[in-house]
Amino acid sequence: MTELRKRMIECLQLRGLSERTQEAYTRAVRQLAAHYHKSPDQISEAELRQYFLYLKNVKHYSRNTMTVAICGIRFFYEQTLNRNWAIFGIVRPAPEKKLPVILSREEVRQLLSHIRLPRYRVCLTTIYACGLRLQEGTHLQVADIDSARQMIHVRHGKGAKDRYVPLPERTLQLLRQYWVTHRNPLLLFPAEGRDHVDLAQATEPMSRSSVQDAFHAALKESRLNKRASVHTLRHSWATHLLEAGVNLRLIQEWLGHSSPATTSVYTHLTVKAEQLGAVTINQLMSDL
Repeated sequence: MTELRKRMIECLQLRGLSERTQEAYTRAVRQLAAHYHKSPDQISEAELRQYFLYLKNVKHYSRNTMTVAICGIRFFYEQTLNRNWAIFGIVRPAPEKKLPVILSREEVRQLLSHIRLPRYRVCLTTIYACGLRLQEGTHLQVADIDSARQMIHVRHGKGAKDRYVPLPERTLQLLRQYWVTHRNPLLLFPAEGRDHVDLAQATEPMSRSSVQDAFHAALKESRLNKRASVHTLRHSWATHLLEAGVNLRLIQEWLGHSSPATTSVYTHLTVKAEQLGAVTINQLMSDL
């Protein structure tokens, strides 16, 4: 590890950023250095300007990928090298207003029925039933399950925030049935690893990529013509709760959103809300 990389990681750790963010930011700087074939501390502001134009106009980075590149490189130059260049006040990812893909309740059940291996089926069912992010689901521990209150304690979620989410009775039963098959004292979804170790002795959770692969295989088999991902289950859960009349403020709390504006996007996705809106408009305009 180079001294520069070590210093950047130390700065990232001091800021309390997650390991995933640390990996993404250091990767962005590494890709910049590889583009110019020299150490990033030798790259000028003019070269940096051309690099961002290259990412936008040649590589056609998506908004999210561009945001990570900008944030990672900016962090390196401002926090690690103490260079407050004007380019960082100019470069911005393109504005984007996309609504998330949503699966209906029937589509969710159809997709889950096509997941063959129990470990993936139970994990993805739990992710949907509790509105979890992928990593939150795979990293669930036995101690996180509060059976008496029927709640899950989500630890170190996005932004290092803890929260409680309701645990449906049926999902609790599924988790108990699956845990009996491995009896790992710590993890609900232990990984076999390359050596196919005894799951009861495993110390690492199942990989996110394996769960994603299982999801996409089931999506293909179910012939659902939607660009869905594992995170779509979380969006669908929130939308289904809103359609069922659950208070938006409660959904915000369970999702772990800091701002109600983030959660309010689901009001645009509910079928019942659209139908009610159409009926109301027809009534209001009937005498025109």
